[in-house]
Amino acid sequence: MRFSTKELLDFSVAWVVLGLAFGILLAGGPQALLSGGTVVLAFAVGFATAGVGFLLHELAHKVVAVRFGQVAEFRADYNMLVLTLLSAMAGFLVAAPGAVYHRGRVSLRERGLISLAGPVTNLLLIVPFAAMMLAPGELVRFVGEKGVLINALLAAFNMAPYGPLDGRTVLKWNKAVFVAVFVPSLALALFVFLGPLVF
Repeated sequence: MRFSTKELLDFSVAWVVLGLAFGILLAGGPQALLSGGTVVLAFAVGFATAGVGFLLHELAHKVVAVRFGQVAEFRADYNMLVLTLLSAMAGFLVAAPGAVYHRGRVSLRERGLISLAGPVTNLLLIVPFAAMMLAPGELVRFVGEKGVLINALLAAFNMAPYGPLDGRTVLKWNKAVFVAVFVPSLALALFVFLGPLVF
């Protein structure tokens, strides 16, 4: 697995921006940037949850694409990264940090599996974060809770069958696989995000 200097830079910048944006939301908004230790903790949680969820999601796309003989590299979308920070400052999050672009000949099935790899990785990440929710220590449980939330949302959002999102490619390849991944992802995201308001 090879990474160009440009790709490593783009990965790093996107991870930092997502971590900062999520940290701003956790801290309670831009006014919390003046509150010292609390915001440092919020940023650390942002890097460990949203940052890791994004990073492993994109790496999964790259690994599977390379496995199918593709030339694949992540490219950050710097305009969207600016929007991500601005939206966090406004109290919500719009996150489209970039994507793994790959080229080469692939079948519809292989393209579907490349797209599926990211959301499935987020679903798998829910397991260790859920285990952290049962561990001793308030901070560990808090990180676990936020990790479950962000990875459930990432999986469900990316499996939406719309535009350039992963779900559209998966649906085009295999409807049964799409339903088997999208429906549980959406249900889990709704349960974690809305809890007793929905269930």
